[in-house]
Formats: sequence, structure tokens, C-alpha cells
Amino acid sequence: MTLDDVQTVTLRARGALSALSASTRTALMDRSQTQYDIVRERTRGIIARVRTEGDAALFAFAREFDGVALESLEIPRAAWSRALDALDPLLLQALQRAERNIGAVHAVFRPFASEVSPEPGITVGRRPDPLARVGVYAPGGRASYPSSLLMGAIPARVAGVREVIVCSPPGPDGMPSAVVLAAAELANVDRVFAIGGAGAIAAMALGTQTVPRVDRVVGPGNAYVAAAKLQLVSDVAIDAPAGPSELLVLADDSAEADVIARELLAQAEHDPDAAVIAMLCGDDATTMARDIERALAALLIDAPRAEIVRTALAARGAIVTAPQLSEGITFSNAWAAEHLLLVVRDDVRDETLGALRSAGTVFVGPSSSVAFGDYMTGANHVLPTAGAARCYSGLSTLDFVRWTTWQRVSPDAAARLADDVGRFADAEGLPGHAAAARAWRSRSVIA
Repeated sequence: MTLDDVQTVTLRARGALSALSASTRTALMDRSQTQYDIVRERTRGIIARVRTEGDAALFAFAREFDGVALESLEIPRAAWSRALDALDPLLLQALQRAERNIGAVHAVFRPFASEVSPEPGITVGRRPDPLARVGVYAPGGRASYPSSLLMGAIPARVAGVREVIVCSPPGPDGMPSAVVLAAAELANVDRVFAIGGAGAIAAMALGTQTVPRVDRVVGPGNAYVAAAKLQLVSDVAIDAPAGPSELLVLADDSAEADVIARELLAQAEHDPDAAVIAMLCGDDATTMARDIERALAALLIDAPRAEIVRTALAARGAIVTAPQLSEGITFSNAWAAEHLLLVVRDDVRDETLGALRSAGTVFVGPSSSVAFGDYMTGANHVLPTAGAARCYSGLSTLDFVRWTTWQRVSPDAAARLADDVGRFADAEGLPGHAAAARAWRSRSVIA
């Protein structure tokens, strides 16, 4: 097949943003996963079995879903060390570079204690206390993701979490992939378990005979992993609702079509349910749209994961245009992308960046490929998807602490507060509160 044979690609939507039908706009906004009702019900059953059967359910799921009879759920540390020692030296160098950068970036983002005195004698403080134990999910299946392990474990360590455990699906040999085990050793986690999917999330959230219960579960995963997190939020804290990868490119007519096409393909190759949109603004946006489509078609001729990309583009891909950049900004904030690549002229770049308020991460400029953020810049790639970036942020050290608020009121301040607090309590019909406050009108009341 040559480029002459394929001039276009099948997309869910194309053309002027203003000309899109209401149903098409709704379809672009809706990134719910296919067959979610089935996934939700199956996940509910998996969680119920882990809750009642514990380890026995996890061994059964390994046979059923992974096709392997496990001898043990936990992987001994010696296996991680062997995996690290056997790793290709150049890959090891890349992982070490990523580990350094993730640690350096997240160290700067560490939360800190603070206190304030709103009036004399009153002090209110807030301090971040590291969680005792967290669980990191490192996906397997179509591909193994040592990067996700590093993105979850290293910020936890930086935040001061005392124990970090990892779950990752077993391969035919009963162990997670060697590169995931190597990453576990590099990140200095405490325990690794060969458990995948919704069962892994349930095990960490609820605890079993072997897997300890954690305070928070983080890390990306498939539809079952996402569903399990949502169903277990009353048992464990989670990072954010997450699903298939997504990208929105917001560009003006200064952008290069080949650059945008490469980025769209890179995110679409993750998953058939991935969502990718190019939002093109300016007088030449229509011409650029055609150029991007042709560039995508050319890239797909030899792309190893072409079928996955084609499926994603047909279901959730779009190349849309608008005459004004302001229209693109409005659409971008409404779509709330996991990844947003901003490719606009230098003179409007900072202003546009400031106007983008709903994205997991904004990649600024054409050379800021999403791939760099996925692996090496030190920013976190565990990000909210499906529009959740309107109210959720990407994973950071903030996710690995809980806040303790404390307050101190001096006797003199208590006397000054007493009457006003008493009036509040009277208005709310709480006489005990009023009496407790008014007892401090005079410091002599208390011996």
C-alpha cells in the first residue's frame, strides 16, 4: 500500500467546529468506555469474590484471566534484583534518567506545613502527614509499563510514604514482566505481587491474607481497573477516574502538519478506545486539516499498531477547525483533555497557556512531545481522563499525604470569641455549644 492508495483516514468527525451537529459534539465529549455496563457488573463480581475469598479468589483469577497457575502471589525481591541486573544497559540508563527526573520534579512539588493567626490569640495550622501504605498498579496485557510504576512509586517515596506495594499482572512464567520488576527494584518499593486487573485493585483496597490493605491506590489500567477504583472509593482513596489515553492538539496556522499527525498517532496507538482531536484555528485551518489527514494516512502505511490507531480514529478521532483561537480555547476547556499539546505562535503562547484551565498536562510548543512527558521530563503521566480534568489533577506528592489541621485558642482569645460564638450556637439551636463558648467570657470561670 502507498500514500496514493490512501489519501484520508476514517474519523469520527471532521470539518468546521461551528458546523458539527449537536449529536456529533455530544459524541466527541462522551469518552465513556465501550461495553461499560458489562465491565461494571463483572467488576462488581470480582470485588465481591476478593472480599469474601481473599487469596483464593486471586489465584483463581490468575488461572481464568491470565492463563497461569501461580505458586505464590508475591514475587521475592531476589527476582527484582535479577531483572535489574539482566536489563539492557541502555534501557537501564533510560530508566535511571527517568527516575532521577521524576524525583527531582516531585521533590519541588512537596506540600509543606503552614499556619496563620486570623486575630490575636488564635492560631490555625495545617500539616501534610504521609500516608502509611500505598498501592501502585502497573498495567500489563497489551504492553508492560515500567514508566507507570516509576510515576506512582517515586512520588510516594518523595512524599515520605512508609510502605509502597506494587501489583502487576503475571505473564506465562507467573511473574510480571522483567522490565516492571527491574523498575520496582530501581524505585525501591517494598513488595511486588503478580496480580492484575480489578482483582489487584480489590486486593489492595480491601486486603487479603497475603496482600496488605493500603490507604490509596494509584496508577492507570484498563476498563476493569478503572471500574474497580470507582466501586471501591468507600474503602480506599484513589488517584482519579481514569480510562483510555486521550490527546487534544490546539494549534494555529503556525503549526506543522507532520508534527501534529505524529502526536495524534502516538496517543491513538495506546488503545482502540483512545480519543484524539486536532483543534485547528486560523484562516488557513482548513488547509492544515487536509495536510494533517494526509500525513496521518502516510504514517499509518507502516505503523506497527495501525489497526489499533484506525479503530481509535474512527470511533473517537476528529480534526476540526475554527477561525479564531478563542473558539479553540473554549472547546479545549470544555473537552478537558488528559494531554493537551499547544502549538501556537510565540506571541500568543503564554496568554493561551494561561487561558487553558482544564487539562491533565499542557505540553507547550511543538518540540514538547507528549512522549517526553510520558517517560522522561519528570512530570507525572498518571492523569485524569474522560473530562475529569475539569476537577481532578495529575498525580503528585499531594496524593500521598493527608492533611492534619490543628488550632490553638488562648484564654484571652476565648473570652473575646465567647459571645459571638454563643450567638451562632443559639441561632442554630445548639445550647450546649453556646454554654461551652460562654463559659470562657471570664477567664476566672476556669480554676
